[in-house]
Order: sequence, then C-alpha cells, then structure tokens
Amino acid sequence: MSTADDRSFVQIRRDLHQIPEPGFEEYKTQRYLLNYLETLPQERLDIRTWRTGVLVLIHGTAPEHRYGYRCDMDGLPIEEETGYDFRSTHPGYMHACGHDLHMTIGLGIVTHFASHPIKDDLVVLFQPAEEGPGGALPMRDSTELADWMPDEIVALHVAPEYPVGTIATRPGILFANTSELFIDLKGTGGHAAYPHKANDMVVAACQLVGQLQTVVARNVNPLDAAVITVGKVSGGTKQNIIAETARLEGTIRTLSADTMTLVKSRIEALVRGVEAGFECQAKIHYGSNYLQVYNEAKVTEEFMKWVSNRQDVQLVECGEAMTGEDFGYFLERIPGLMFWLGVDTPYGLHHAKLEPAEEAIEVAIRVLTDYFTWKSQG
Repeated sequence: MSTADDRSFVQIRRDLHQIPEPGFEEYKTQRYLLNYLETLPQERLDIRTWRTGVLVLIHGTAPEHRYGYRCDMDGLPIEEETGYDFRSTHPGYMHACGHDLHMTIGLGIVTHFASHPIKDDLVVLFQPAEEGPGGALPMRDSTELADWMPDEIVALHVAPEYPVGTIATRPGILFANTSELFIDLKGTGGHAAYPHKANDMVVAACQLVGQLQTVVARNVNPLDAAVITVGKVSGGTKQNIIAETARLEGTIRTLSADTMTLVKSRIEALVRGVEAGFECQAKIHYGSNYLQVYNEAKVTEEFMKWVSNRQDVQLVECGEAMTGEDFGYFLERIPGLMFWLGVDTPYGLHHAKLEPAEEAIEVAIRVLTDYFTWKSQG
C-alpha cells in the first residue's frame, strides 16, 4: 500500500480500484483509508469512523469557520471489462463511477493540510453507500458528525465527457431527484392451453410498462423534465405456463420535488387500474430515494468566479443532469456545491470499461487545496 512518504496518489487510486465493495460493506476500503491516514502527521488530525465510513477533522491554526469535502466510497455490481492490470479483485464488483478517484482526492486534501495547516478547520468525509441504499442522509444526521458539521461543503463527480482540466458546474439544480421503482404483480397461474382459467401477469406487466410511458408524455408539463425507465421485467417460470407473478424494476428522475410527487401519484393510479383490469394484486416499493443536488447560489457563484481566474483549469457552466447523487442531503442543510471533474474517457459512468484519466487526480487536489486555502484567508 502507498504511504504518506511516497505520496503516489495514482497508486492509491489503483489500490482502491482493486477493492470495490457494496454500500455499507466497505470494510477493506475503510481499513485502507485508516491505514493511510495513520501514516500522516497526527498533530492536527482527529479521525472518527461511522459505520464503514471515515471522518477526518483537520484543525486550523485559528479557526473561525469549518469547511468540508465529501467523497463517496462504494463500488457497483458490475463485472469489470477494462484493460487495467490493476482490475478489481472482487468478482462482480467494480469502481465504475469514479469513487476510487473521489476518495484518492480526499486523501490528497488531508495529506496536504496535515502538513500545511490553514486558519480554519476542514472536515473530509469518506461516505459509504452512495450507490445504495444511501449513506449521505444518515451520515449527515449522525452523532459522529454533529459537532464537526461544516459551515460550507464541496463535492465533485468525475465526468467522462469533459477533458482533463475542466471543471463544470452551475448555481441551482445540478442533479435530479431520483427514486428507485419496484412493482410486483400477483395473479393466477395456469396451463398455457387454458388461458381462460388463469390470469397472466406477463400480459399485465407488458400493459403496465406501456402505460408508465404516458406519465411523462401526458402528465408532466413539457417545460419541466422527468424520466421513468423500466430497466428490468421478469415473470413466469416456463414457456408453457401462464405466469402467476411478474416484477418491474426501474427508476424515476425529476428536476423538482413536486414533479416527483406527481409522477408517483400517477404511477400509483395506473397500478390500481391494472389491479382492477386484470383482477390481480400489486405492490409498489420505491427503494432508495435521493434528493436533488441543489448548488447554493452564493457559494457556487463565488467558486465559479474563483475558478475562472485560474490559468490551469477551464470552467464550464453546464446544464442540469438527470443523474442522481445523495450528496443532495448534505446540501439540504449545508450551503455548498458539487462540480463535475473532467476525466476524458469514451465510456460513460457505470460502464464496465470506464477508464478515467488519472491526471485528473492531481488537478482536483491542486484546485481544492488552493480553494480551501483561499477560503480560509477570506
């Protein structure tokens, strides 16, 4: 493992890339982070754990404010298909969303300020379970963070579509409100030769998939934005048996909380209609729900102005995205922002071949350590 002496953050990223773990099961990842943090000068560091996460407080020399950087830790259930010689050693799991870079940048920030303290306090949060079931809300409300709560907070997310050296953000909404969607249908199975004696849930599920597409098309204001995607449909057991059960799995994305409420109410009405029309039973479960990522205007505009004066990065004012991120729960209580970090790769987030450019790590560490230093001097 890498240490504070060699400070090879590219190697740290590669180490972390090999040990992706599901949400709230990031045991190896937590141990790696703690082992590294122990190699740093400890005079100004306080370290706490919360579940599988890690909180690091870096004491300032004369603190009046406390700033925060949050990075996520978990991997995704994806079989890796990169060309790396440091591929995941956990079959069926991969860091396909850049969390290995996010954590490495967090360690870079701690490393810098452990030896180069600023006036104000800085807390770096290594948060588990961003991909699900959601670690931001319980970490934000935890007793471990209560007396370390930052006054302002920043996070970043890698962006495959932007070149290295690009920082993209905007005031206001950046990421959508999101909700998982699971619908289970139960009817009466039977022999394929006697359909009149059964109640086919595959047919019911197909009807419902089509009806769900009308919600965005006919219930959401066309000047608003929403997405309902059914990504998985399953039902039945054999080609000559009428299916007794079927299941739809999907996601909902909206740019406003009110639209999320509207969309869910329409889904529930359509499901009640399917129950009546097909004489079946249905259950809806929304799974993980993530609040929108809403960048506070004053902090974001100040950050964007500061970035625009730098010669080493390019600022882009981007549009909203229908991606989801539980960092929104921190922004609900703490002024702050999230920005995209360009990593220049042809494959998108959650793709098995995602290979973000590692040069972006040094860019982010440099920009964020300069930014927090500037904020502390202000």
